[in-house]
Parts: sequence; structure tokens; C-alpha cells
Amino acid sequence: MHVKVLLFAALAERANRHEALVPLPEPATVHTLLAEVGRLHPELADLLPRCFVSVNQEYANAETPIGPGDEIAILPPVSGGEDGRFRITDQPLSADAVIRLVSNPRAGAVLTFVGTVREFTHGQRTVSLTYEAYVPMAIQKMKQIADEIKQRWPQAEVAMHHRIGDLAIEDIAVIIAVATPHRSESFEAGRYAIERLKQIVPIWKKEIWEDGSEWKGHQQGPWNPLSRPED
Repeated sequence: MHVKVLLFAALAERANRHEALVPLPEPATVHTLLAEVGRLHPELADLLPRCFVSVNQEYANAETPIGPGDEIAILPPVSGGEDGRFRITDQPLSADAVIRLVSNPRAGAVLTFVGTVREFTHGQRTVSLTYEAYVPMAIQKMKQIADEIKQRWPQAEVAMHHRIGDLAIEDIAVIIAVATPHRSESFEAGRYAIERLKQIVPIWKKEIWEDGSEWKGHQQGPWNPLSRPED
């Protein structure tokens, strides 16, 4: 079946349309719909996890069924027009989505750092991790890091997405993408970005082990929000 989806605000602006015709299998749900919209319109992918969906003018959840003739609308949050390059989310992360945010005609290299949940740390087995963040400040600090990178590598474009909530082994916790004209700059700026994120962005993790748990920060040293960039 095909369903007509109404788009508003930042979604409509990015897609350059207020309606989209989306093919769906039968039966279908809101979850199926969002996945297909993200596939057909990758320019919307980073906004969709923060959007609401209405079916027949009622707010819907991921499992709400969708049928032929339903009136469907995707509603962005009020802040949906903000810079999507810097995000804290409880939804799974996509490297492709982050790369698209920095790709540009001037870039000859896009370096992507993907941080995942590992099973063993210093010989201790981790069962899962829980991340927590002071979200507004974390986003501002991510933007600060991007500004610092711009000062050192003026043509660099940076995006950072970090996941919060409960993560299992091998889940992606953080993705950083840096696009620069040359590969050497992308390696340098990418390393700078992850090290500064560990230093100044207010995100904490709780390691849950087989025999206990502990809130902690970066494995290579304490979180230090007052630290200055190294010269």
C-alpha cells in the first residue's frame, strides 16, 4: 500500500515538500513508516527520532498500526530546526546519518569515530552500560569543541551524536564525524574531538558488571570540565 504523509516545519523545509507518498508493506506500523521515510528521505534521518507521529489526528506510538486511507503526519519538535550535528538521544545511532551531516564538496576525507560498548575493561566483564547527560549543556559543549576545531582546522566540519540510557555490549555509544579537505587534518581533528568530548562534555556512564556497578568517567582520566585545549 501507499500512504500520504504530511510534513511540517523543519521536516518540510529539508525535504522541500509538505507531503510524501510512502510505500509500506501490509500490515504496517508507525515504526515501519519512520524507517521507510528515513530510507526514502535520508535528509530527514537525524530529525525523525525526535519527532511525533499522528494517525488520524491522534498521537501514535511506535506500534500503532497504519492502514490505507489513514491521515498521517510527522510532527517535529519545536527545536527541530536546530543544528542536528550535535545530539544527545536515547535512540540507536547511525554512522551514515552523522556522515551526511558533514559531507560537503570541499571535503576530500571524512573520518568517523564510533565508540561501542566493550565487554571487558581491565579484565573486568561488563554486562551493560547506562549513560546519563546534562543534555542542554552537553550539546553546548559539543558546539564549543566544534568551534575549537574550526580555529585549528578552519575548513573542518564536525558532527557529534551521543546515546544515553541503557546500552548492551556492542551497542554504539558515540559517533563523531569530521570532514576536511585532506586526510591528515581529519585524523588530527577527529582525535581532538573525542578527547575533548571526554574532558568537558557532561556525560556519565554507569558500568554494570557481573558482581556490581559504578558510575565513572573516561578510562584514561577524570572528567575535567575546566580543562583548556592543549596548544
